[in-house]
Amino acid sequence: MSQFLLKVLLSALIAAGASELARRYSIVGALLASLPLTSILAMIWLWRDGAPPEQIADFTGSILWFVVPSLLLFIVTPLLLRGGWSFWPSLGAGCAATIAGYAIGLYALRLWGQA
Repeated sequence: MSQFLLKVLLSALIAAGASELARRYSIVGALLASLPLTSILAMIWLWRDGAPPEQIADFTGSILWFVVPSLLLFIVTPLLLRGGWSFWPSLGAGCAATIAGYAIGLYALRLWGQA
């Protein structure tokens, strides 16, 4: 259980650190938030938990297929905010676009026999 708490604490500290940095230096906060820290931590946790290299490779390869749809959040949300939308509707629309992108990506992967 202590290993799980360490994972939670480290992940929370990184997220909190990114938001605090963004309040003072938006570009530095954005840089920290844009790093694939969640993916890196997950790979480290898998390795530490004894996952075989093939499983870690499959995991990292699968992440790639979800990076492109996740970019929709970072395209739609700022466009709507700059277009005069308020925060919550902009964020909601960005999340909806991302979910739609994930659904389309999963459908395409199934067509190609990858999922």
